[in-house]
Parts: sequence; structure tokens; C-alpha cells
Amino acid sequence: MKKLKNNPFGSLITAVVTPFKETLAVDYEKAASLAKKLIQEGNDGLVVAGTTGESPTLSHEEKIQLFKTVKQAVGAEIPVIAGTGTNSTQGTITLTQEAESLGMDGALVVCPYYNKPPQEGLYQHFKKVAENTKLPIIIYNIPGRTGINMLPETVERLAAVPNIIGIKEASGSVEQVSEISRRISKSSTQFFIWSGDDGLTLPFLSCGAIGVISVAAHLAAGEMKEMIQSFFEGKVEKALKIHLHLLPLFKALFMTTNPIPVKAALKLTGFPVGGLRPPLVEASEKEIRLLEEALEAIKNLPSAAR
Repeated sequence: MKKLKNNPFGSLITAVVTPFKETLAVDYEKAASLAKKLIQEGNDGLVVAGTTGESPTLSHEEKIQLFKTVKQAVGAEIPVIAGTGTNSTQGTITLTQEAESLGMDGALVVCPYYNKPPQEGLYQHFKKVAENTKLPIIIYNIPGRTGINMLPETVERLAAVPNIIGIKEASGSVEQVSEISRRISKSSTQFFIWSGDDGLTLPFLSCGAIGVISVAAHLAAGEMKEMIQSFFEGKVEKALKIHLHLLPLFKALFMTTNPIPVKAALKLTGFPVGGLRPPLVEASEKEIRLLEEALEAIKNLPSAAR
């Protein structure tokens, strides 16, 4: 496995929401402001136009403009990773090549959704995308969204492709992450695992992951970064205390479909990013109350975890 110091994107990466105006047009000015805010709060990298960015309802042109806007806003301060995955191999290649031409630092490519390709189809999809770009690629396994789980043996095969450098693993399975780590550790392949679930970051770190591609880091980047650093410094008890402290937030942010809760939470914290495009809907009054309780619960990190 790669050592932490060789990681090109960092351990705390936020999958950024896409701000909208009242008309539900993309608010590019707010997107730039949010990117700068996330840098100031300690994020190591940003994913633009991923699932949290409502990629299914963004047009090709909107994605391109978001890539441009965020990259211009952050410059070389931190890496910006373009969400370029679609359920079309050729469409994914085209968008990834455009992201490369814009100077993006990498691509997050989700498993093709709805098609439900077999494991060989998944392998060929990612291999073809990688062969048609120089960008480093993070593959993204999220069976709850795509309808297909990429198995560890397929990940092992893809890890041998030179510019496929890691995986965002959102299967929710500690066993699956452990098996990926076991397989990769047997070879000289350099490959990273990022948790795709905030609440599983700490368990996944213990199984070989090096960080998280996060939703909660919109709201608690400092604490999450401290948790990850504490783990790698051998301060496991401290990392656990931070994890438990943040657990109410992790749970609240996924009580309904992402990014409904995180957009509501950003508004509650004084940084509104607009509504959601249909078919997503606004958070209910009950969900907002639960978010308020969660935000209150994480206000003060216990002294024992400092």
C-alpha cells in the first residue's frame, strides 16, 4: 500500500455541494466562495460535481463551468477532482478529457449506474477511461446508488492500471475494505482507499484506508482532520473520542438522501447554498430540527479529545 506521505490528494477531501440560485440555476459565484471557505477550514482536496454536487441533474455544460470556476477559485492551493463518471463509457471518457484540458488535478469516476454491468464490464469501463486520460483516477463504488457492487477482485485488477490511483469505497462494508487492502498489500501496486461514508472513516482507517471523501467536512473539517491525524499518530483513543463526538452529525447528514441534509445544515450555520433540483426536495421541519440538535451536539469537542 502507498504510504500516507505519497498520497497526491490528501486524507480529507470534501465532495462539494453545488450552490443554486432561487431559479435553481447554478450559482457559480457562491461555488467559488464555498471552495475558498473549505480550504480555509482545512480540507486537503475538493470533489466537484460528484453525487453530493447533484451531478445527475447538472448538464454537461454546467459541469464544465463548475470545473473552471472552482479551479480558478482555488488555484494551486489544493487539488480539485472532477466528478466525470456517467453510465456511458464514451461519455465518461469525453468529460474526463475535457476536465484534463481545464487543468483539473484528478477525476472521480463512479461505477456505471442503471446499466448494472458485470464485473468484467466494470473492469473494461474503468480501464478504457484511464487509457484515454493522463489524469489520476479515483474509482467510486457506491452500490446503493448504482445497483452494482464492484468486488475486491475487480478492484485488484484495476489497481494495476497505472493512473487508477485509488477508490472511494461506499459499500458500507468493513469486510470489503479489508479484503481490498489484503489483496493490494500482496503486490507492489500503489493504491489508496478513501472511505465514502463519514461514519465509517475511523473503522476503515483501521482496515487500510487513508482518509475520507466527505460530506460532513462541509461543517466539521477541523475535527475530522484531527481525528484522521490522531489515528495515524497512534492516538487511537483520541481519534475514537472525536469519532463518537461527531457521530450525531454523521447520522443526521444521512437521515435522508444526500445532499438534502447538508444543504439545510449549511443554511443553519449561516452559509446558505440554495435549494435542490427535482426530484430532490427540501428538508422537512422534522429533519431540520434533527439537524439543529446534531449541530448543537458537536459544538464543543470534549477536552479529552483535544
